[in-house]
Amino acid sequence: MIDTLNRRNLLSLAAAAGMAPVLAGHAKAATPLRFGPAKAFGYNDLKAMARERAAKPYQSPPRPNPQIVGRIDYDNHGKLRFDKDSALFGSGPGAYPVTFQHVGQYFPKTVTMHALANGQAREVLYDPKLFTIGPEHPASSLPPSPSAFAGLWLQEAKTGPWKTQEPWATWLGASYFRAVGEFGQVGLSARGIALAPGQGPGPEEFPDFVAFWIEAAETPADPVTLYALLDGPSLTGAYRFQCRRGTGVIMDIEASLNFRSRVTHLGVAPLTSMYWYSETISSRTIDWRPEVHDSDGLAIWTGAGEHIWRPLNNPQRTMTSSFVDKGPRGFGLLQRDREFLHYLDGVKYEKRPSAWVEPQGDWGDGAVQLVELNTDDEIHDNIVAMWVPREPAEPGSSREFRYRLHWLADEPYPTSLARVVATRLGRGGQPGQPRPPGVRKFLIEFRGGPLADLPKGTIPEPVISVSRGAIGDYKYTEAVPNDVPGHWRTQFDLKVEGNEPVEMRCYLKVGDQVASETWLYQYHPGA
Repeated sequence: MIDTLNRRNLLSLAAAAGMAPVLAGHAKAATPLRFGPAKAFGYNDLKAMARERAAKPYQSPPRPNPQIVGRIDYDNHGKLRFDKDSALFGSGPGAYPVTFQHVGQYFPKTVTMHALANGQAREVLYDPKLFTIGPEHPASSLPPSPSAFAGLWLQEAKTGPWKTQEPWATWLGASYFRAVGEFGQVGLSARGIALAPGQGPGPEEFPDFVAFWIEAAETPADPVTLYALLDGPSLTGAYRFQCRRGTGVIMDIEASLNFRSRVTHLGVAPLTSMYWYSETISSRTIDWRPEVHDSDGLAIWTGAGEHIWRPLNNPQRTMTSSFVDKGPRGFGLLQRDREFLHYLDGVKYEKRPSAWVEPQGDWGDGAVQLVELNTDDEIHDNIVAMWVPREPAEPGSSREFRYRLHWLADEPYPTSLARVVATRLGRGGQPGQPRPPGVRKFLIEFRGGPLADLPKGTIPEPVISVSRGAIGDYKYTEAVPNDVPGHWRTQFDLKVEGNEPVEMRCYLKVGDQVASETWLYQYHPGA
């Protein structure tokens, strides 16, 4: 189940990155969109629809012929290109055209689409002529009903060459969606909701966005508003997305959830990413590139005001870490390393976006939870970060959440303290002397903040704690000899028995003042 959905994410990414070829020699006149009858629609109507649906037994959305759709694999799906001359809002009012995606092997369910204007919604009717479906393509055998729409793309503004540009936001597969960051790249994904990811022993439940209502932005400075109906065996949800295109993308999201079943592990505002390896633990014998990841760490701004940085792991077994909090100010999966030479790859990992969740209102007690799964390749998303409320959701109950989702290069509200810029592991002991067995060295690089203006001769003091094991006597902090003001590194050794994980914590202080964010790390001695 995990691998299937990760391949689904891969296909979404590849399509959004423009990797799929268009059929050679294919040319046709634009097919005008056709619409169903107009019906009054607003967010309150959608919430009522979700409540009604939750009171009934779950029914899966329609699936066009599974035997045919199963043959629309990665390559075949890449050949199904929506005709941009037929885009919704492609002419007339509306700043950002909308194009649609076809069902395929990894997203086989129908998603109904509606155009919304002046409080009136009309279904966008599926027509195979909207896609580049050649006579030999498996999709040519699909009947026109049920609809073969599976997702949507928000294209760049009509004031530019949008037909040759990639989309700036996409919704495709289950409740997955993504957006570009400040460097114009896609990378990690978000989801409408997550239900017990990585918890086992049974398969994870993946609710679907089964319908969208799309309201145009009048000008490029205005938001595109999307309404979405989420449905799954355990819950239904009504969502409103207000999406603004700037240097990156900002989404204001409201979610109204209604529960059919008891949900003990509700993942709110989940983010999904890929981390294979980084400078922390190199895999040069597996792959020639120095680092491969869409995100390299989890950042948290706690309700108490502490800034935390937790480098990501690729563990041998699924690991779940919970960071208990009350009223979190924000959290996100970030790509901090922006150096091309650290990746040496044309897919531009150094330009992947960071995603930051900014809660609106009081989210109460719970935990930011990080789930790390093992992966042996870059095609699998193996990282999930989300907010998990402390109290389970009971059948018949409802919950509402509001948050702002930032797709940028960095945190929107970075700390004024020094930040962690690298975590490195090596053999313990001192260079030039016999290395003690069973000892691991940790090196943490901090940069910026108060460290940039230290009085001459002042050395920051590391404050280190571990859940088990012993910190060696050989530890120190020194300025990195690279002429970058405020760049310091802390080294220390850890001796620990057994293979159980060790939770580690470190920050720098100058006198009685905290000088850096808090570094947290989960060390796996047996890895």
